[in-house]
Parts: sequence; structure tokens; C-alpha cells
Amino acid sequence: MSQIVGAIHNVANRAKEEAKDATASFVEGHHVDRHFVDLTIQFIGASGLPKMDVVGTADPYFVAKVDDKLSFVSTVKPNTLSPVWNELWKLKNVPNTATLTVEVLDKDNGTITDDHIGKFSTSLVGGAKECTIESLSLRRNRGTFWLNASGFWFKTANIESTPSTDPKAERRQYIFDGPIRYSRHFSPTIGRLTNLNDARLYSTWKIYIKGVRMFFGDTVQHWNRNYKAAQTIFQGPTSIAVRSTIQAGHRMLYARSTTNGFGVINGPEDVLRLLLHGAPGAPDGTGINSSAAPQSPTPFAHRVKPAVYTYIIAVDDDSFRFSETGAAFFVDFASKHALHANCAQAVRYSGEFHPRPEGGWDNFSDDTPDGDVRWELVIDNNSGTYSPDPMMLPDLKELLQYNFPGFAIHALDREDPRLVQSREACRAYALNKRGVKQEDLQPHARPGEDTLSHSAQVQGNTTEGERIPDLSGLTVGESVVDPEAEPVDNIEAVAKPVVEGRNRGFTDGRDYLNAM
Repeated sequence: MSQIVGAIHNVANRAKEEAKDATASFVEGHHVDRHFVDLTIQFIGASGLPKMDVVGTADPYFVAKVDDKLSFVSTVKPNTLSPVWNELWKLKNVPNTATLTVEVLDKDNGTITDDHIGKFSTSLVGGAKECTIESLSLRRNRGTFWLNASGFWFKTANIESTPSTDPKAERRQYIFDGPIRYSRHFSPTIGRLTNLNDARLYSTWKIYIKGVRMFFGDTVQHWNRNYKAAQTIFQGPTSIAVRSTIQAGHRMLYARSTTNGFGVINGPEDVLRLLLHGAPGAPDGTGINSSAAPQSPTPFAHRVKPAVYTYIIAVDDDSFRFSETGAAFFVDFASKHALHANCAQAVRYSGEFHPRPEGGWDNFSDDTPDGDVRWELVIDNNSGTYSPDPMMLPDLKELLQYNFPGFAIHALDREDPRLVQSREACRAYALNKRGVKQEDLQPHARPGEDTLSHSAQVQGNTTEGERIPDLSGLTVGESVVDPEAEPVDNIEAVAKPVVEGRNRGFTDGRDYLNAM
């Protein structure tokens, strides 16, 4: 029976591909008007979903894709067969012939993969839509999905769309344009720990930032072939096992769960509350979701924390992923940036960042309330794994200013003495004024703690040889101060232009795009 179902599934897939090719040929041969639109898609909800769990009903979420170029992952709605999402997705420079595909899944906490409920595809012609969700195997009806989608030619009371005004839309297609959503994830080990000094040391964040291609184009940063630690991950017969462990750790860290913190960033105050204070907002981005966050006994839990963070900007979904550089789950992993990047062959950019009050931490006093301070973000390219091009730092600064207006951004090269001074002042304040321990500045395991790397290694060995789809968010560096001290990351090939030689002569992202 399984062979018959598989054969039917294969025939259906081939038919879809042939239909897609035929459509493309028709458009090309008959000179169909192909233009670009800016879209706002409102995912409303679904009904009539099948019961998926032995206890309870289902915990549905969905993954939406436009022409396999852009992806959107919804929040998880616990214990319901009629989920209501009301989530928005804004896109720029999308061909009017594009297709939207939505796959609905049931979140199973504690498992590697989630149950498939069904999927559907539809054109992006404007207006309200009611789509039937079908199973992949026998095309059975698995419920109904409602959404609103509009092109530039259509307006409603709650959706406004305009024609693409970008003169280079043909070269800069499929740009995500908001809202800026985030999710906060907790290490699987946190539930087994007590008396935490700071739960943020066990947290990872993911922010879907907008307009990445407007500033970076198709430029990505390949893993550093001259970095020995990176070679151990991407080259040689033992690299497969290394990658397997890192990828298993990534799946565990970024797994979608009903206990994740979700929300929307609307302004600088949300950056401070979420990213720097570490407190997740409610799903609407307006409040604090206290049930999702383990509580920390530290008296400074609600102050901006002087901490250094490791980050990457992913290629596959343009998400900004980060955690504290001293996060406990980094213990025994070959590369911090590889763990965040899911061992991707390339990233948009990577390095470290830290917050600071205007004037620096060495001129700050806790007597000053956080709300009375003009906060700044210092970000760099300190990643041995990917060794990002310093010539792209102005683009990185513009990208973050575009996403977080009103927030002062300083983008500095890893060898800039101003960066070293600012970073060390941040750490010194944490040690001398906030009671942070020296060991918390670097990854470490607490006595009796079952490390994430051990759990990931067990999971990686268990699933070796299996194809495990990463539905944690459709996700695909390392300090360079001491090249011999830290390893490297990245494994999944990315079929996009890569900056091999770092000397391009472009000092600004606009220069790069104008030269395209």
C-alpha cells in the first residue's frame, strides 16, 4: 500500500512540475504581461482540521512559500482544530505570475519531525480566498484555509497594496518587507535546571528582518576555507559526523513550540524590551508573555544587560539569529556561528554585537534609569567561520537602521581598536557592577548538566541516513581574535552567488546594486 501511495505522490509531483514548466513556456511564448507587485498577505485561519494527537486535538502551524523564494512560518496554535492566526506577510517586487504554497503541520513537542496535515497552492490574484487543504498522499480534504491576498490593483479596508516602484525590481525580486517578527527559543536543557542566574544564557532569538536584498543584493559570505576549524566541519571524512551533531543541536535549539515567545517589533522600545532585556513579548508584540519565559532570580533581570552576542544573518530566510556568546549550550560545539546557521555553506553576514549606552559602559551608572538613556548597538564581523567582508559593514549598518529606525548603530571591523575597547568595557561592567561571573562570559556546563552537544550527538547518530526536514523556521561565526582557539561552521550548499575574493571595490550596498 505504501508503494502505491508513494507512486501516486510521485506522479502528482511530476504533473505539478510539468504544469509549472508549461505555464512558464506559455508566458514566454505568448508575451503575457509580466510585471512586479508589492503584496500584503493576511493569513486568517483554518477550520475542519483533523485530530492529530492522542491526547487533545492538534497544535497547528503553517509554512508558506512564494515560488520557493520566500518563506513564512506562523506561530503555533495549541490544542485546536480551528486555528485563527490573523498574521500579515508583506512582500516587494513579486512577479504577478507567482504562486503561493501553504503547508499545514501539527507541532509535536519533543520529536524531530512534525506531523503533516496537508497543503494547498494558489495564485496571488487579489481578494479573499478560501482554499481546500489536501493531504499529500490520497488528496483527501483535510480542512479549509482562509486568507486575503492582494496585488497592486486591489484595495480593501484592511489590506493596501501598491505597484512596485523599484526601478530595479527585475534584479531585486522577492524582497520581504515586514512585519518584523521574532521568536525566542529556550534550550532543551533548561527544563532540567534550577537556580538559574540568568535564563538568557539558555535562550536563542530569531528575528525576520526586512529588505535584506536591497542592501546585500545576492552577495553572501562563504565559509572560510583558510580557517582550520571550518575545514573540520566542511572537509574530510569526519566532517559528516561533525555536521550531523551541529545540525541536530540547531534543530533542538530552534524547534517551534507552544512555549516559544512570539511577537512583532514595532519600534526601538521593543528592541530594548525584547533583545536587550531578554523578555519576550506577547504574540501581538504589545505585552510580556511571562508564561513562556523561565524566571531569573537576578535583581537586574529587567535592566539592559551588558553582554556580547553571537549572530548570523541567514541566507535561506534572511533571519537575524543570535544568542549570548557565553550561552551554556555552546559547550563542546566546534563553532558558535555554525550552530546558529545550521551548518550552512554561506551566510549573509555574521559576527558579534553588544548594546551600550551613549558614551559607553565605562561612563554609565545604574543610577540612571534605562528609559533615560540613548542606547546604541555595536556590531562587527568577528566570525572566523565565515570571515565576512569588512567592505560590507556600511551595508550592514544601513540594513539595521532600516529595520530599527531611531536606534543608533555602529558597525566596526573586528580589528578596530574602538571595537575592542567598547566590548571590554561592556564585559567589565557586567563583572564589576552586575554580579556576572567570569565563567558566564564563555560557554560552560554546570555540574551534572546534560549538555546540548551530548543530546545532539545522540540524536544525530539516531537519525543518521534519514532525511530530516528542518521546519523549525526553515533555517539552513566564530571569534577571530585567536584563530587557533575556535572552530568553524556551515554545511548546506547555497546555490547563490558567493563572495570568494573579499576585494570587490564596493563600499556601499547601493554601489553594488547599481553595478548589477
